[in-house]
Amino acid sequence: MNRRNFLALSAIPLAAQQPSHIQDGEAHGDPPFMQESGWTPLLNGRDLSGWIPQDQKPSDWYTAQYVRWERLLGPTRLSGPRGESGVMINGPTGRTANFVTSAKHGDIELYLEYLVAKGSNSGVYLHGLYEIQIFDSYGSSEPLQSSDAGGIYHRWINEQGVGGSAPIRNAARRPGEWQSYQAWFRAPRFDAAGKKTANAKFLRVLHNGLLVQEDVECEGPTRAHMNHPEAAQNPLMLQGDHGPVAFRNLHWRPLRPLIHR
Repeated sequence: MNRRNFLALSAIPLAAQQPSHIQDGEAHGDPPFMQESGWTPLLNGRDLSGWIPQDQKPSDWYTAQYVRWERLLGPTRLSGPRGESGVMINGPTGRTANFVTSAKHGDIELYLEYLVAKGSNSGVYLHGLYEIQIFDSYGSSEPLQSSDAGGIYHRWINEQGVGGSAPIRNAARRPGEWQSYQAWFRAPRFDAAGKKTANAKFLRVLHNGLLVQEDVECEGPTRAHMNHPEAAQNPLMLQGDHGPVAFRNLHWRPLRPLIHR
């Protein structure tokens, strides 16, 4: 390590330099934000403060006291009584505006939990531009694609999909069960003149604790991204118009070193 790199590392607080035992993809009990320091919640446990609908469109997102899914009577629906909580649902039909954080982030480690109805579809867009797909892929025997749960969605160029990254494995749980993503994301890099010098990259994505993506570069924004340019910092977006989905336990912290197997 040269002196410049040593000084840069030394400027990071010691706690932030320590790799996490959570990052090895093994089960460790409670979620990482309960076991480790430095995590910041993206929901305040009461209401939707800190979130805004994309392009100021009408929004049906609401906080629910609990989420109900009925396998026989309503497998394509989610419901739950409105109330102060840290759980949010994308309305009674699952057809509403995308939801965006008012805060912006650069390099980020993200943890969230989601629940989908049967056949439902959503996504979490890092920087509002690069999507980790949320999809009901449970039990599928088809070859995995970037549109499956855990995929890094493809770009859309000349009316066709380009690139993307299928998940390494199908780690999807049944509809009606809570699932989790943990993602380590490096923002794109730019020089002093604003020219991009390095693509955004998903260093690692765990789906329900299992590795599904590693070292995946994003040459550009994926399909259905927000209408803003790539930058060192941008907001997070949740897709809200492709079927019922619920979210809880959304937390983030600045990116820290990874443990590699």
